Amino acid sequence: MAANQGLKIAVIGGGSSYTPELIEGFILHHKELPVTELWLVDIEPGLHKLNIVGSLAKRMVQESGLPITVHLTTDRREAIAGADFVSTQIRVGMLAARARDESIPLKYGVIGQETTGPGGMMKALRTIPVILDICRDIEELAPDAWLLNFTNPAGMVTEAVLRYSKVKSIGLCNAPIGLIKQVSAKYNAAPDRIYAEFVGLNHLHWITRIDVEGEDKLDDMLDDTAGYSAKNVPAREWNPEFLQSLRALPSYYLKYFYMTDAMLEEQLASAKQGANRAEVVKRVEEELFEIYSNQELKEKPKQLEQRGGAFYSEAAVNLMRSLHNGTNDIQTLNVANRGILSFLPEDASIEVNCVVTKTGPLPLPLTKIPPMAKGLIHAVKTYEQLAIDAAVTGDRSLAVQALAHHPLVPSVEVAIAMLDEMLEANREYLPNFFAGKESASAAAE
Repeated sequence: MAANQGLKIAVIGGGSSYTPELIEGFILHHKELPVTELWLVDIEPGLHKLNIVGSLAKRMVQESGLPITVHLTTDRREAIAGADFVSTQIRVGMLAARARDESIPLKYGVIGQETTGPGGMMKALRTIPVILDICRDIEELAPDAWLLNFTNPAGMVTEAVLRYSKVKSIGLCNAPIGLIKQVSAKYNAAPDRIYAEFVGLNHLHWITRIDVEGEDKLDDMLDDTAGYSAKNVPAREWNPEFLQSLRALPSYYLKYFYMTDAMLEEQLASAKQGANRAEVVKRVEEELFEIYSNQELKEKPKQLEQRGGAFYSEAAVNLMRSLHNGTNDIQTLNVANRGILSFLPEDASIEVNCVVTKTGPLPLPLTKIPPMAKGLIHAVKTYEQLAIDAAVTGDRSLAVQALAHHPLVPSVEVAIAMLDEMLEANREYLPNFFAGKESASAAAE
């Protein structure tokens, strides 16, 4: 669109509890990102939430006095047509599916987590076909639009779009911006005076340098073994000797790989008390929607920051702003590898720092890749590529291979038994696996 015209933005999954944070970002940065049309899209079962969040969005916009029109719709195509940016924040199967993703693996003595391991694979199998369907609409109705994907597992979803569609797509996660905020608070330094180098995949990255005002602070951060955690990953301390010899700060999701037994123990204990993460999120969401329903509320409530995804929309608005204005600043994004990690395929999605130009992100070369991290990155990427192909084709044998080769799955037998149960539990969301086929469990008999 011409610079003097307003922007049209479509948010797929507009009824999400995170949406008010996005609206706040559009209001705060309206000068550099002149949004005039904002379309919040959801599906029929999400309509109740969409109406609550949508009316709060309208009150926030009205309060700001900005010329932004907010549309609420279940018509995805109308929302996408002619859009400049499409952002996806969907949860296929909603929180009930997440609860199953987290609980079924535990029965097999395997980590049950939303985006890591078998739970992450089921989320990918449910989500990728839906996202690719959205991509068909974008190809037809808004071929120049940028698709910014927040839907987890973000790296796998982004790679599926890169490999199976023509849409210009970038994946985003809130973990990198969260780290920068933490470093910024610790050293009382502005975020743009901090450089952190991220190496790896989404939810599987290592931070190999942290420069604050040009000073190397990596050792300092490695000494703080408790400081680096997240709302949605239990806080267990890193072993100081391990961190010092690793010479990198691991993403908190790496606790599932580096402290598997302790994390599993913690999950089993929580499950006994009926406190898996999906249940906690469900309660937080119910409280948030209660707050959002208050007609007097005209701003994003503080309580939203209790969700594990706080700041994700700040990351979204930053990225839209940079793409729209061609600011050439550095952001940590999920993009095609294109040789940055020489041991991974060209089209693999990786999470690294990029210069954001008007024509898209350019990944920066890495200065330090921990040699001991390469094997795990390669193994998890192998699983991811098999799982993506399984999601697209509905091929059960690919799903078996993906799961059996995941580092957190102990054996082929466990992989097959767990896969059978998880496929069956997700039957209604897996048309690729079940359309016109006998059920997976019948096939296994």
